[in-house]
Amino acid sequence: MARVSRQDPEQFSQQRAHPVDEVLPAGKLTLYGFQHVLAFYAGAVVVPIILGNALGLSRAELVYLINADLLTCGVASIIQALGVWRIGARLPLVQGVTFTAVSPMIAIGLGAGGGTAGLLVVYGAVITAGMATFLFAPFFSKLVKYFPPIVIGTILTIIGLTLIPQGLKDAAGGAQLIGHPEYGDPKNLAYALGTLLFILLVVRFGKSHLSSLAVLLGLVAGTGVAWLLGDVDFGGVKNAAWFGVSTPFHYGMPKFELFPIIAMVVVMLITMVETTGDVYAIGEITGKKVDNDTVANALRADGVATVLGGILNSFPYVAFAENIGLVRMSKVMSRFVVVAAGGFMIVMGLLPKAGSVVAAIPHPVLGGAAVAMFGMVAAVGVQILGKVDLREERNALILAVSLAAALLPNAVEPFFARMPEDVRAVLNSGITLGSLTAVLLNLFFNVFTRRKTMEIDWDEIEGDEPAEAHVPFGAPAPAAPYAPQAADPYAPQAADPYAPQAADPYAPQPHHRPGPPRPPGPQHPQGGPDWGIPGH
Repeated sequence: MARVSRQDPEQFSQQRAHPVDEVLPAGKLTLYGFQHVLAFYAGAVVVPIILGNALGLSRAELVYLINADLLTCGVASIIQALGVWRIGARLPLVQGVTFTAVSPMIAIGLGAGGGTAGLLVVYGAVITAGMATFLFAPFFSKLVKYFPPIVIGTILTIIGLTLIPQGLKDAAGGAQLIGHPEYGDPKNLAYALGTLLFILLVVRFGKSHLSSLAVLLGLVAGTGVAWLLGDVDFGGVKNAAWFGVSTPFHYGMPKFELFPIIAMVVVMLITMVETTGDVYAIGEITGKKVDNDTVANALRADGVATVLGGILNSFPYVAFAENIGLVRMSKVMSRFVVVAAGGFMIVMGLLPKAGSVVAAIPHPVLGGAAVAMFGMVAAVGVQILGKVDLREERNALILAVSLAAALLPNAVEPFFARMPEDVRAVLNSGITLGSLTAVLLNLFFNVFTRRKTMEIDWDEIEGDEPAEAHVPFGAPAPAAPYAPQAADPYAPQAADPYAPQAADPYAPQPHHRPGPPRPPGPQHPQGGPDWGIPGH
């Protein structure tokens, strides 16, 4: 009997767009977009706060940095998600200031005398590094073949594991309380645990439209409880101005100095690896195919946003990992939700009073939500690592040594204190050091030896993921055009690498003893079963 087509072409043309490109109703865009803002806000403002305090800026200057950061984040997120020409990945990626650049910027600013004078040298280096990122993007995207699943999965796992302690510090009361009796107070931990428990209960028992808003509802509920108990201070809302605009070159014209520029370019190379990992992660989550052009477009958006940051008194930008975790948790994949979030950020950047309302959310409440979101980032890394044969000692060593390197800056701080300042500015970051280690070890084990590495099968992901990814937690899975239908006897079964194939004489047969092990060959130099990993 002739095989019947699974889908009529005319019917297929009428099917809805990919979840990433779906435009949701205005109400959902508003709610989901604001949820991204709340998840993003703490991480967005912490960089200007840390940098401003380190350089000795006044409180007014610090508030100005925060508003400038929010404004630029909003513009950068819209560019990345909406896309303009070849700029922007057109994926649900929220842009924020990269943590990798914090230590180098502090070193550059203090080396230039601190204060606003130090900021001018920082901005000169930021603008130059952003231009270099934009120009190098198409060449860097061609190097994606050197970032197989073992590298991408390791980097994402490192990002998640490195950010989780930041969420735990917020759960204990915030890093600003370290050394004070209030840090680690049981009340703070109760707020964090209560927020996390509330999110888990909403995901478990809430209907689809509620479970997708679990993080937003958890933040609102936690803040409400803290306000009733007198632990929320809205005094800053009253004192904040209604309107404020970040003007270009507010502190003066940037200063371009060679060594700060070199240091910032190195930092941007690291963030390009991080962005590559984030793009593949969001592709893995949404089931949207990622290729070299997608990576190049995302990197161009980073470059444009970084140049814009230097002009508008802000900093280098990269896709925010915590919001990738939020996409995974909420299962809302539309990139237009991020566009809506970018609009909210712009409004908050222009209305300091509006931003101060969000700033009033207690650190322990933010910490409770952050632990779940950062953990989801690490989970995406583990999911990608699941495509790697970790029984192969080279892959296992890449993962093991990279994880150890990522933990080194926090575990042995005196080691980096003895390094030259310029070296310490680049390497004193767990994400940077762990990512560099993964890339270099992969070159050593798999590239310089001409050893083939496995690539992510995006056709398989597109066939399996979106049906699940588009549905919020707790909702029944609808029939999707991207997923194979169980009722179709002709649906391909190739997605299961462990299913016995009839054509394989070495596959075990029911009620029979397994045959001899597969002999060595071009694709199986060591013999044994085929686990989906190409040979040397």
